[in-house]
Amino acid sequence: MLRKEFLRLNALALPTFLLPPGGVVTGDADGTDTIRVPAYLRPGDTIAVTSPAGYITMEEIMPAKIQMESWGLRVKPGNTIGKRDGTFGGTDQERLADFQQLLDDPTVQAVMCARGGYGLVRLIDQLDFSRFRKHPKWLIGFSDVTVLHAHLNRVVRVASIHSKMCNSFPDNWITAEPLQQETILSIRDALMGKPMRFSLPANPENQLGVATGELIGGNCKTIESLAGSLSDIRTHGKILFVEDTGEYLYSIDRMFWNLKRSGKLNDLAALIVGGFKVKPSEDPAEEFNRNLYQIVKEKISDCSYPVCFDFPVGHQRNNYALKCGVNIQLKVNYDGVYLSEYQNT
Repeated sequence: MLRKEFLRLNALALPTFLLPPGGVVTGDADGTDTIRVPAYLRPGDTIAVTSPAGYITMEEIMPAKIQMESWGLRVKPGNTIGKRDGTFGGTDQERLADFQQLLDDPTVQAVMCARGGYGLVRLIDQLDFSRFRKHPKWLIGFSDVTVLHAHLNRVVRVASIHSKMCNSFPDNWITAEPLQQETILSIRDALMGKPMRFSLPANPENQLGVATGELIGGNCKTIESLAGSLSDIRTHGKILFVEDTGEYLYSIDRMFWNLKRSGKLNDLAALIVGGFKVKPSEDPAEEFNRNLYQIVKEKISDCSYPVCFDFPVGHQRNNYALKCGVNIQLKVNYDGVYLSEYQNT
């Protein structure tokens, strides 16, 4: 049998549960093919807001709407804003329909998730990215939105923005503290094509070195929960960033064991550890006897790549926008840490 015919027949024989929406297997299953970077926004472009996870009211998104309009953007609230089904921003079907419509809408150049919570994993396998692949746009958010970032990186191979969402915009921009303003403006900078440039003080726990690679990552618990799924990230040769909140130390230790045992820490170019808000044990006598630094360094004791701690990303005020999927250089030096973006062509 001719090789081409053999491959065609085997593709047709794939079980339907292995096929992404649209029924055609596309992209590199290892997430190593070239990633597409959506067009950067210009004044007059439209950014939509939707609630694929937790619910939010129209009133609650108004500070974000006003601020993004001050950047020269048009803001289009999705149909799920103001809807509620328990903790969700509408029923699964309502959230799916709204997200799909905004993915496919040619008049929308970016989509911001209004807030996190929980819910995207309930939709991700039903979303059809076939039109989106042809006309990619920026998708924005963090926390639960890590599901989306991971899927875009592994399956769709389109860059996205890990950043604060509508529920983090200050009610009064004028009186907001400078750090809060800076983190919100980093979203604008990312959307409009300003290369990422970050520098932060040295941490004695850092592992020194220089690395280049594709930036991926997000919420550590969510990454753990995606293990073995279609959206499971591939980390070989990449720079991984992780963050989390409200987790016990033993749970964080378990997450990093998962990363290690699943091979995600083995062949990294570098590791970035963002904010981890630790939940104290209810019984002090039962507190896990290792801190975050010890937990991480135990898992990478046989790895020589650069590692930096306390990067300004996570469930905290200093949560700056990061472009997932773009190439960066990370320098972890004695005098500090420096992250810079390579411009994709």
